[in-house]
Amino acid sequence: MTTVDDRTPAVADVSDPSRLAEPDEAISAEELQLATRNHGIPLEALRYDVTPAGLHYLLIHYDIPDVDTTDHVLTVGGAVDRPLAVTLAELRERPRVTHQVTLECAGNGRALLHPRPVSQPWLVEAVGNAEWTGTPLAPLLREAGLGPDAVDVVFTGADHGVERGVEQDYQRGLPVTDALREEVLLAYEMNGAPLLPQHGAPLRLIVPGWYGMAHVKWLRSIEVRTEPFEGYQNAVAYRVRRDTDDPGVPVTRIEPRALVRPPGFPDFMSRRRVVRPGPCTLDGRAWSGHAPVVSVEVTVDGGASWVPAELDPAAGGDFAWRRWRHEWTATPGRYVLSARATDASGRTQPVEQPWNRGGFANNLVQRVEVVVPAE
Repeated sequence: MTTVDDRTPAVADVSDPSRLAEPDEAISAEELQLATRNHGIPLEALRYDVTPAGLHYLLIHYDIPDVDTTDHVLTVGGAVDRPLAVTLAELRERPRVTHQVTLECAGNGRALLHPRPVSQPWLVEAVGNAEWTGTPLAPLLREAGLGPDAVDVVFTGADHGVERGVEQDYQRGLPVTDALREEVLLAYEMNGAPLLPQHGAPLRLIVPGWYGMAHVKWLRSIEVRTEPFEGYQNAVAYRVRRDTDDPGVPVTRIEPRALVRPPGFPDFMSRRRVVRPGPCTLDGRAWSGHAPVVSVEVTVDGGASWVPAELDPAAGGDFAWRRWRHEWTATPGRYVLSARATDASGRTQPVEQPWNRGGFANNLVQRVEVVVPAE
């Protein structure tokens, strides 16, 4: 008789298929384990124009790899005329640029969906806005010599694991036209300092406007392909689909979102807010990967009515969040605050979120419960 100890397991045996939570199912120990490794921004940190590195959201699919930062080499190959091997020192000698970019996890808001896709249980905090310094990717690709039949550019990180039964290096592909955008960076600094291990040291990709899955960390190779990339993270994981039989559409650019910086002070457990009666400045941040944010509306009555907020100038550039603000006179009672953003492409945050099986691109408006006590 075969016992558990006698079996020779396949790698796939350690990895479960994707699933939806049962209607009343609580967050599991596995989801809690993910949540302790990956953290969101504390919402009070929305006060910072540039998010400090330690407060920026994190999603680490596998382990933080042990990368030799002194001898790191980036290779560029595949369908190119001249394969390259470039050291970090050589990348630092190339033209240096800095972009302020808002990154958001594609699964932000997943835990608010019903039924809940079982995965990293994000609420609304999976975001950050940092200054990324590096060298543009496009000149390096042109130096390698892209063939006329090039279709996708595949980026491979040093992190390795198994996901839904598939053993893999973390890889993501970009269409050539997107990889050649002038703002796409090979970044080696964050907020003026060398990348931290958890943020992709010594080198990562920055794709302004796209959800975080495209910003490959611990970048070690770039491969140009003449056919669409069908790797797991492109063809299986990051797709908006209704059910398991739906091929879905790829997750790409960030949908518009506004967040409220919670006013007043919190209850420890529930995070419900207490605000003193009187004048209160409500503020927060808004962003979109499709086009610049052009307006933000605010409600204090759970969406029964909306009023326009004031937008600060877009000081951080086209791919950074903007601050908004609204003056509110708080009177005793209970309130639900929300904000919703509209961008120049006409996209607006929904009040009721269309559901999808992976919980991706969920930009449903945030709800902040506030109590104003009687004096």
